[in-house]
Amino acid sequence: MDFTSRFVALGDSFTEGVGDDDPTRPNGVRGWADRVAEQLGAADPGFGYANLAIRGRKLRHILAEQVDAAVELNPTLVTIYAGANDILRPRIDIDDLLVEYDDAIAKLRATGATVVMFTGFDARGSKVFSTMRGRTAIYNELVRGIAGDHGALLVDYWRFSEYYDWGMWAQDRMHMSAAGHANMAKRVLDVLEHDHSIDIPPMTPVPELSGVDALRANARWFREYAGPWVVRRVTGKSSGDGLKPKYPELTRL
Repeated sequence: MDFTSRFVALGDSFTEGVGDDDPTRPNGVRGWADRVAEQLGAADPGFGYANLAIRGRKLRHILAEQVDAAVELNPTLVTIYAGANDILRPRIDIDDLLVEYDDAIAKLRATGATVVMFTGFDARGSKVFSTMRGRTAIYNELVRGIAGDHGALLVDYWRFSEYYDWGMWAQDRMHMSAAGHANMAKRVLDVLEHDHSIDIPPMTPVPELSGVDALRANARWFREYAGPWVVRRVTGKSSGDGLKPKYPELTRL
């Protein structure tokens, strides 16, 4: 099938859709990119969508595995978010990484496609991830510069205060919930200046805990989510090992 409009989504778990569970879809997740594709496709019979994102991928892996594959699909729209998994590593040279990111954005823009980039989220509400705020702020400033230099659009996640509500986050506290992904889809479509009809799913209430209850909840979270995440980092494994992209070829949802 020939597609006149071609949207290709690149990245890691953020773009793959982790946290927005849907067992009927490849890799068992839906996500904001699928939701954006549904809205764009509803208004365009010649629309095709590919999602090459795989959870756990670091920036260099995303650039090596996904950018050339995206170019081959002759995209008219590309979204890319890369670097979050690098920021969480013990050591990182953000400047060197973003030089490579700049080169990748130049290659994507050279196709003539509209390119959409993202800043990282301000995790000031998390006692664990707020320790990375300084790194994320540096990353964001470099991303803003790259977007400006290449005429890419920017979704400024850092400034989205609605994500300070824990209902926007999945139980693992690392990925957006269904409500978070739906809201991100609206944010992306707003940047694209595209009409949409997206409803935000009800958010699961997050109770305020204190004392012993809070300690127990945090211990459970570390045992079920944070602990396995740390083990994967130490052993060099990834949650995306063995996974393939959800939609490696252009398709209609």
